[in-house]
Amino acid sequence: MQQHNVFYNLWFCTAVCVVSAVCVSVTAVMLKERQEVNAAQDKMKNVLVAAGLAESSEKLSGEEIDSRFGPIRQVVIDLETGQETDIDPEGFDQQKAAADPTTSKVAPPNTAKVRRLPNEALVYRLEDEGGALEMLILPIEGKGLWSTLYGFLSLDADMNTIKGITFYKHGETPGLGGEVDNPNWKALWNERKAFGTGGDPEIEVIKGRAGPASDDPHRVDGLSGATLTSKGVSYLVQFWLGENGFGPYIKQVQQGQEVD
Repeated sequence: MQQHNVFYNLWFCTAVCVVSAVCVSVTAVMLKERQEVNAAQDKMKNVLVAAGLAESSEKLSGEEIDSRFGPIRQVVIDLETGQETDIDPEGFDQQKAAADPTTSKVAPPNTAKVRRLPNEALVYRLEDEGGALEMLILPIEGKGLWSTLYGFLSLDADMNTIKGITFYKHGETPGLGGEVDNPNWKALWNERKAFGTGGDPEIEVIKGRAGPASDDPHRVDGLSGATLTSKGVSYLVQFWLGENGFGPYIKQVQQGQEVD
């Protein structure tokens, strides 16, 4: 049997590598737009889940997601002042803004371990046909045990009553910290209160079981065997509800309601 020399073998291996790389690159380019659309729709669905307009287990088409998303108005706000801006929300990527030094700043020391804050942030307003606010859905993120958790928290029009929470991206341990995805645990947040009588964020995930929302409004059951993830969720929610997060915008909304 004929044996190929070393140079032939090297050439053949190189050719296979080049062809494979080209195929992978072409496929990635061809699928990039579709992947971006899927990612955007997945995020929209999670906004709907946090608002109670969809169940996480539902299989929704792109058309159905767009339809249910209709009453939700996206607004880009100045995170420091809480004022709404004229920035087009359709082209705004908050995570990219936070990663870019020209559109973000270093976050003050915080237990949520948020390192950078975008100058602007995207919020979602569920409004009635007259434009009155019914619910506010806020993007939240922070460190758990193994990963950064990304999700959404919704507040009722009173800017205090929590209506829902969901996480769409994380790397926590399945069956432990990964239980942040469990619908039964997420349901425990409904009707809890975000703020205490002094106006500071007081909602927290405790170790063990909390009472019903009517009797124990600021506490949520801990995740069994996942103390650090539970603390991480407490820290990140409190951070984004506070003065370095969406606190200024929440106050703007409250003041606007008082004027009305």
